[in-house]
Amino acid sequence: MDVSPILDQLNDAQRQAVSAPAGNQLILAGAGSGKTRVLVHRIAWLIQVERISPFSIMAVTFTNKAAREMRGRIEELLGLNPRGMWVGTFHGIAHRLLKAHWQEAKLPQNFQILDSDDQLRLIKRVSQGLQLDEERWPAKQTQWFINHNKDEGLRPDYIQTHGDPHQETLVRIYRAYEEACQRGGMVDFGELLLRAHELWLNNPRLLQHYQDRFPFVLVDEFQDTNTIQYAWLRVLAGDRCAVTAVGDDDQSIYGWRGAKIENIQRYSQDFQGVETVRLEQNYRSTRTILDAANAVIENNFGRLGKTLRTDGDDGEKISLYAGFNEQDEARFIVERIEEWQRKGKSLESCAILYRSNAQSRILEEALLRESVPYRIYGGQRFYERLEIKNALAYMRLIINRNDDAAFERVINTPTRGIGSKTVDGIRLFAREQGCSMWDASEQMVSNKGLSARAANSVAAFCALLNELDNQTQELSLEKIASAVINSSGLIEFHEKEKGEKGQARVENLQELINACRAFNPENDDLSPMEEFLDGAALDAGEAQADEFEDAVQLMTLHTAKGLEFPLVFMAGVEEGLFPHRMSAEEPGRLEEERRLCYVGITRAMEKLYISYAESRRMYGSETFNNVSRFVKEIPDALIEEVRLKTAITRPVSFGSSYGDSAQSRPRLGQRKLAGRLSDDGGDTGLSLGQRVLHPSFGEGTILHFEGNKIQINFDDVGSKWLIAGAKLDPL
Repeated sequence: MDVSPILDQLNDAQRQAVSAPAGNQLILAGAGSGKTRVLVHRIAWLIQVERISPFSIMAVTFTNKAAREMRGRIEELLGLNPRGMWVGTFHGIAHRLLKAHWQEAKLPQNFQILDSDDQLRLIKRVSQGLQLDEERWPAKQTQWFINHNKDEGLRPDYIQTHGDPHQETLVRIYRAYEEACQRGGMVDFGELLLRAHELWLNNPRLLQHYQDRFPFVLVDEFQDTNTIQYAWLRVLAGDRCAVTAVGDDDQSIYGWRGAKIENIQRYSQDFQGVETVRLEQNYRSTRTILDAANAVIENNFGRLGKTLRTDGDDGEKISLYAGFNEQDEARFIVERIEEWQRKGKSLESCAILYRSNAQSRILEEALLRESVPYRIYGGQRFYERLEIKNALAYMRLIINRNDDAAFERVINTPTRGIGSKTVDGIRLFAREQGCSMWDASEQMVSNKGLSARAANSVAAFCALLNELDNQTQELSLEKIASAVINSSGLIEFHEKEKGEKGQARVENLQELINACRAFNPENDDLSPMEEFLDGAALDAGEAQADEFEDAVQLMTLHTAKGLEFPLVFMAGVEEGLFPHRMSAEEPGRLEEERRLCYVGITRAMEKLYISYAESRRMYGSETFNNVSRFVKEIPDALIEEVRLKTAITRPVSFGSSYGDSAQSRPRLGQRKLAGRLSDDGGDTGLSLGQRVLHPSFGEGTILHFEGNKIQINFDDVGSKWLIAGAKLDPL
């Protein structure tokens, strides 16, 4: 048979992977190496050359989007309707199995899938049924415990508590939750896979049927499999099915949500006769970008080994910028984007990547200030995030107790035992009396219109708001925000959420304090807090760029995996932020951070900027930062350090110690600046980067000139815009 249509336009390694004889195969697919093309062409080879029925092939992906793309490419390549093929996500295929064999799986025929919110509500009901204090046993923490153990393949009876009362209570909730699910005919996402795994184990004849049915199994993104997914695959394959595992250990970045890099690393030991093919030819990035990525990732241990290469050009060097602070860093990024746009390039070809969601606030403000359209890819704008809206609702209630929307939002956030029935009663009473819900709640507490328990909880909430109001009367906006966030319990509430999401929420709340610190009031008719809240509401009301509008893409590094952009900015690449301070001292987590850096670098096709801030307001205080160790791992020959006014010099020597004091070393971005840019200051005699003294705000550094205004970052009060005639003494 003529196989040229299948093998045409494939490189040698891709051809080897596509045309391999039947058997277990590990395809190590580097970033931008044509992984999806190889998967689809492998399926085409099996169907057209090996004469395998399309319905005897199972292809497993991690997202519905990837499954749709694979089905579309199969249809395009083979002219075959893939509708009846088993191409889908782990959860989708598990659901299909359980629907077909609901009796063997001990499920009702019409079982329902619980989404995350439904699961959380059920856990709350179960905990209440066990008469557990909701504050001591937060539903989100229990939800994480249950899902984590299901991902590990553990039912309640198999969890080792070692006599720990806390663990024993969590197991008790897990057991009661399982009983409630079974009674109600409900299945959560973790249960889909765990129940499908048990379906194999408990029904050998059924397992044999599917082993005969699917002699070929292909799995995408194998490095992202968790314990139960890997176990499910191993049982299905046995010694009968040929498994093609496609993945990249260097892009394993989801350990925090259960992915086990060990699965791809041990695949060759657990499966028989594995042939390994490395896809190292990159079709995305310049040689400079690939050399930088290779240099960083080779510092990880235990890699399966692979070096990206390209037949393309060297391309531009990687540009490194050291901002005075995060505002200066954001300003620099926006100016480079505007330059890119002036060259006739689209905004959608630009991406700004960051390690922490909290970093987006400063970047968003800089883009809004210059009217540059942007879109948060896979996420929400800063002031639209749940935890920020909760904190702002408390601040709104301090100003105005009659704000019913704010009242409803936080009366039971964090949880205080005030259920929806109580809130409904307060709302109805307020409507009948024509008053606010705050007034209604106070009247109902006084008149005993609530149960004793509900009355105590509502009274405690009202007392908290009154106390916050009294405590913050004379405080600055920054200290008001700090008091609200800490006294309300929002920090502790989100700290109990396990994993990256809870950590991101805490960091966002701390970033809100920074936003309040940097806020510069302009309206004398409003208090600083009123003006800030109005501004936040307006920012949230300014919708992101429309779906089809040309816009800059903002996203976390985790979100960026699988995407590519001609122009990429990696922001905040500094010690303590990237690698994250919580990961830097743990070898396993540090290596995952390095893989995340590798992913970020390889998103860039033509030009990569790396930036960091020498001083940054982080976690409620100002930090002085060294450039990330990951930047130090990139050879000097691949980097150019960008100076203001686009002057470029050879990279500085970063030094060998990650702990060098920021105060004791020359500060990148400030050297050679004094005097060189004095024209920007007009007739003021001042220059960018100069240290000055203000009679009220103290010492600071000049960041920016704009018309008759000067932006100065003061050591004690943060960034301020002043009129050019303000009293400033050079230091």
